[in-house]
Amino acid sequence: QLKKLDQAVSAAHTFFVANPQHLQMREDIEKYRRMSGVKSDNFRDLEATLHWEAYEAGVQHYDADQYLQAAARLEESLTEALSALEECRALCEGPLEDEEEEEEEMQPGLYEAIAAHYIQVLKCRQQCVLEIATKPGRISATEDFIPSHLDLLQFAYDQVGNQALAAECAASYLLFYPTDEPMLEKMKQYRTELGEDTAVTARESIQHYVQRSLMEKKLIYYAVEHLGGTFNDPDLWTPDELIPENLKEKHRPASPPDALVPLKHVRGASGPGWGLVSEGFFSKACSCLSVLASLTGPLPFEGIAVTMDSRRMNGTQRVVFDRVLTESECKDLLRLTKAAGEAGDGYRARRSPHTPHERFEGLTVLKATQLAQNGDVDWRDAKLLLQASEKSRKIIESYFTPGKKLHFSFTHLVCRTAVDEEQEGRMDLSHPVHADNCLLDPEGQECWKEPPAYVYRDYSGILYLNDDFQGGGLFFTEMDTVTVTAEVHPKCGRLVAFSSGKENPHGVWAVSRGRRCAIALWYTHSQEHAEQDRVKAEELMEQRAVRQDRSDGEQHPGADHSGRSSLEPLVPNSGARPTSRRHKPGSDRTQHPKELRARDEF
Repeated sequence: QLKKLDQAVSAAHTFFVANPQHLQMREDIEKYRRMSGVKSDNFRDLEATLHWEAYEAGVQHYDADQYLQAAARLEESLTEALSALEECRALCEGPLEDEEEEEEEMQPGLYEAIAAHYIQVLKCRQQCVLEIATKPGRISATEDFIPSHLDLLQFAYDQVGNQALAAECAASYLLFYPTDEPMLEKMKQYRTELGEDTAVTARESIQHYVQRSLMEKKLIYYAVEHLGGTFNDPDLWTPDELIPENLKEKHRPASPPDALVPLKHVRGASGPGWGLVSEGFFSKACSCLSVLASLTGPLPFEGIAVTMDSRRMNGTQRVVFDRVLTESECKDLLRLTKAAGEAGDGYRARRSPHTPHERFEGLTVLKATQLAQNGDVDWRDAKLLLQASEKSRKIIESYFTPGKKLHFSFTHLVCRTAVDEEQEGRMDLSHPVHADNCLLDPEGQECWKEPPAYVYRDYSGILYLNDDFQGGGLFFTEMDTVTVTAEVHPKCGRLVAFSSGKENPHGVWAVSRGRRCAIALWYTHSQEHAEQDRVKAEELMEQRAVRQDRSDGEQHPGADHSGRSSLEPLVPNSGARPTSRRHKPGSDRTQHPKELRARDEF
């Protein structure tokens, strides 16, 4: 409004860097790019720090196979990061801060006060690594920020043929992880190439950093063990032997079961990017994709085909199943979607929350059951929605996490309909590229696991119901959100499933004609985040079945119930049925279980 366009562009860009999922700001940025008078230099991050600017530039060069430029920017980032670390540590010097709001009755003595003050300073200094590893505008730090520089630099120098610097970076990295097998193998290779007489040592700055950090940790853990208090260790690389036994579970950060490593470091991997692979598998596999493919479990249903696995989809923890539903079941569920258009459940407006060129209708399992209760839809169709989603859950659980329970996080029967008069010149997507449990940051090549993302979601699935439309396919990308790695074309009974994290950025192509319908599914290992609407829907379904049983019993007393055609009531998948709804042992219902019709059996 003040006609200061350059400042407006910089402010918008700064906000967008910190909030990459903000759709309105995304549109504003695109508008600014098309405006005359706006220069590329105007797109500045006003909150950027020197080491983060250099780090992101280095990672971009690295992913583009420009290793010489990547090494230069990563070296700059490492230098600036260590400098910023020293500034942060200096700010830790100051008066003792009382941790208790209320003044304690007993004041500590002189020596106790000195010790408490010193430990407070040490804890503050330890947390500085999180300060420099947190991108401006974010609340989550990048894990292993300093070691990751050395890891990337080692590979970059190796690719440009500078074995001496590659060996130096490898030796420096081993100060953090001395038992890392791939890096130890590289060190053997470098010593052979450089000659046994050539001394290969870690960088002095890194040696100083590690030695000082370990000494501070040792003092802090001693104080916590003997004087009390707490300590949140910011580093994953802290040696286990440094932590007292009685404090390991309480103060040691939980290391993820799978380590994130650059795919380029694994022989046979194609293309840049990051993948999940357990550290112990390196000696047994030529690529992380083949490792993950071998970890899948058997399917619990016959007739289902695995059309594409992770290897064919150029990623990790991705799979496509076919023949999960029959054509008849798809038609029944499509009939149910008509109620979604009338009820409008799941969205406040009739237009899509992602694009003005499509109209969305959504239906939750609870809403579908309530509509059936009111007589607006067929009970069998509402029950089929519950059964189809439960079948999908069992398939995904058995394939990805055999033996580990997956709970529903959210279930949504949703249709996207192209708005005919608004398709000309359309350039957007039906759903922008995103990850399901973190905020995707393509510029920083990171995905921030923090609100408003659904951080508790572990796996995602889409069960398609039709293919009589144009566009609407699912696609996966690299972290840059533009390099497409795989596409999935919808059709009846096709289920695509994948892990919900940063390893699987995905989006949906624009629906340019017709109506695309599918059941969107999200799952979690956390029972506390289980879908409560589903429990209520199953209870309503069971209550209806009990009433139907009583009605049948009154109309046909003493009749054999085994041949009746009413639907089998669902048992809630979380928790037992209420006692009042159970049937006594020895009743006709127990002695004569009813048969299921073909459409009710999965």
